[in-house]
Amino acid sequence: MSATGNTEPKIDPHTRRIPTITAAVDIKEQNDLSKGVDEVDAGHPGEDNLFITRNIKNPTTDNETLVHVLKGNVGTGVLAMPQGFMNAGLWVGFAGIPLMGIVCVECMFMLLRCSRVLSKRANVAALSYEETAKAAFRYGPEGCRKYANAVGYIITAFLIITQLGFCCVYFVFIPQNLKQALDHIIPSGTGISQLEFMAMMIIPVLLVCYVPHLKYLAPVSLIAGVIQITGLAIIFYYMIRDLPLVRETVPAFNSWGTLPLYFGSAIYAFEGIGLVLPLENKMKTPQNFGGFTGVLNSAMMLVILLYASVGFFGYLEFGNDVLGSITLNLPNHEVLAQTVKIMMAIAVYLTYPLQMYVVYEIMAPVVRRRFEGEKTKFIAEYICRSLLVVLTFALAAAIPNIGLFISLVGAVSSSALALIFPPLIDIVTFWPDTGKYNWRIVKGALICLFGLTGFVTGTITSVQSIIEFLKHEE
Repeated sequence: MSATGNTEPKIDPHTRRIPTITAAVDIKEQNDLSKGVDEVDAGHPGEDNLFITRNIKNPTTDNETLVHVLKGNVGTGVLAMPQGFMNAGLWVGFAGIPLMGIVCVECMFMLLRCSRVLSKRANVAALSYEETAKAAFRYGPEGCRKYANAVGYIITAFLIITQLGFCCVYFVFIPQNLKQALDHIIPSGTGISQLEFMAMMIIPVLLVCYVPHLKYLAPVSLIAGVIQITGLAIIFYYMIRDLPLVRETVPAFNSWGTLPLYFGSAIYAFEGIGLVLPLENKMKTPQNFGGFTGVLNSAMMLVILLYASVGFFGYLEFGNDVLGSITLNLPNHEVLAQTVKIMMAIAVYLTYPLQMYVVYEIMAPVVRRRFEGEKTKFIAEYICRSLLVVLTFALAAAIPNIGLFISLVGAVSSSALALIFPPLIDIVTFWPDTGKYNWRIVKGALICLFGLTGFVTGTITSVQSIIEFLKHEE
């Protein structure tokens, strides 16, 4: 009998005992991770024992993991926050970021707790997001077990959609910033359209996406991080150097009709829930990841502060003229402003393969199984990589608006992964322990309702706004 009082199904000895490949744990590391799993006392799979048995080559320290959490949550979404504030209003947007951030962080902790508990039940070293969901239903109440595989497939699909969505945003962001910068740096302009800039990016993006393993991308990620930090510092300089007083032209609340667009932008910004388990799985001291003063909480408090600051000061400075990326509002006549646009474009370009890596590692085994011979498998895998890059280009070309694309991706996929699935997994994992006054069900239901409301209203509003945008583009 499990701690939940349910009779757990026997573990199939042929079932994989290591988690799905994730962006933070590659094939070799997972093989190392699996060593020592059998050393866990099946009768007393204590949390500390499970952590001790992890045998990972080159594990990350607490500080390194802190940087990874920050890097995973601070992307193009932070640059779209001022426009998100425009859709909400200055003070509503400012109040909404910490509230939404606290809810998202609680969902991250839900997922983390469930993963640790379910790892013990399954007698494995660690679980990824989708495998945590599958294990929750597989070892949960009798009526839920038949849905285990379906839930795993659904979450995998949302993970793919989310990562592809990020890459589509990148394909809009890079050429848009490069075009604006080069058109003002070159006296006669480039004479190249944004679509042509996007097409020119295909080959460079393909080349960096052909890097075979995540560990080879570590220097690339470091360079991107340094450039991004420098760029954000310069952007802050432009946001606050001539900061006006809070005035009536910047409303405290905009309208109910545009509020769902704010939800999509804000939830997109908290994009790192898919990295929570991979990063914790690779830590040297995973017990330091959670907790009130742990790595996750510390990093996410900094993220919330950054989002609120960029959104508040960016909207206050540029008002209703703010664009989908704050970089596009920087002065066109200043060389420093054009330089930071190029810097941020380069940083996003170098981050693209890291976002696409998750999709590759999900798709690659499926593709390789369909072919015989290593050479054929290799060719098929790289054809798949190429097609995925071209797909993100095509989608970005169809909707070349950063703000609307961010709102759509946030409403559709980020809300599902960050707000809807974690409380469901939490309830199923600990059932029938629902707490005093059924607080676990009440809390989970409220968060799910919030996520579903944002999912529906955000998706409808984003699609309507995209249709209007395309009509005006014609």
